[in-house]
Amino acid sequence: MTISIKSAADIEGMRIAGRLASEVLDMLTPHVRPGITTGELDKLAHDHIVHEQQAIPAPLNYQPSGYPPYPKSVCTSINEQVCHGVPGERVLKTGDIVNIDVTVIKDGWHGDTSRMFIVGDGTIAARRLCTITYEAMWKGIEKVRPGARLGDIGHVIQVFAEGQGFSVVREFCGHGIGKKFHEEPQVLHYGRPGTLEELVPGMVFTIEPMINAGRREIKEDRKGGRYDGWTIVTKDRSLSAQWEHTVLVTETGYEILTLSAGSPPPPAFVKQPAAAA
Repeated sequence: MTISIKSAADIEGMRIAGRLASEVLDMLTPHVRPGITTGELDKLAHDHIVHEQQAIPAPLNYQPSGYPPYPKSVCTSINEQVCHGVPGERVLKTGDIVNIDVTVIKDGWHGDTSRMFIVGDGTIAARRLCTITYEAMWKGIEKVRPGARLGDIGHVIQVFAEGQGFSVVREFCGHGIGKKFHEEPQVLHYGRPGTLEELVPGMVFTIEPMINAGRREIKEDRKGGRYDGWTIVTKDRSLSAQWEHTVLVTETGYEILTLSAGSPPPPAFVKQPAAAA
């Protein structure tokens, strides 16, 4: 496994890309309301990235092996949709929960982040799932420091989420990121402490747990027997939530590269300021 170690200049480029990705979510926040379609949200994001940020939406036409080209500029995953939901004509309604996943390419560098949104008034159960998933991501982030292992991140996320009565999706994981959208290493959101790769300064990767209210099993989202090639749902149709940050391993801990003015504050248990190096 070859893991890219970023230089100071590389990291500065990734800070810019990460901030821009987060700012797309800031811009979208007031528009996530009952009555809007996911396609309209996608167009708002696309136009902002291309025309305002002078950047590139990484998902658009992205085609990993075995997949069709992704047709939109962001991913919008609603309720039981776990990830990679394709924006379209679906109208958001009160009570929906939706993950919006944004990846921006600026000057060749990728910034990747996602947030959960509750449309109107969500149920207590939906709000709890979104909160616990956010805290699970931060539990993983707090484990990032030189000398730690990737297994430490996955273990703390799994123990926390399962301890709250939820389950962790295992088929999708975080990933290294830089000049490429997806690089080594893979960052599992479950596992055993003290295992897998050791973290060293200059590593950059995403932490993006997908947490289900029901069982962890997932499947392709087939409607009328058709599959769009991307959208994944919970097998038992329970709600699913996801949050994502891009994280740099620093000499003393971590730095979140996907922060902006509208980023939600970290949970109270977080000891290190989110942007500290």
